[in-house]
Amino acid sequence: MKSNRAAKKRFKLTGSGKIKREKAYRSHILTKKSNKRKRQLGKATLVSQPDSKNIKRLIQ
Repeated sequence: MKSNRAAKKRFKLTGSGKIKREKAYRSHILTKKSNKRKRQLGKATLVSQPDSKNIKRLIQ
């Protein structure tokens, strides 16, 4: 089965098998967002457990 190329570009597997993702809402309309919020949106985070099963199927 082919992997989903869009998902492959958006998600990365960590060494322990969890899935890393970037946060949304950082691209525009930044003037009304606080510095703290913008700073935290720049950091990567992990995909939630219920979603990770479907995403693993897409990227492998």
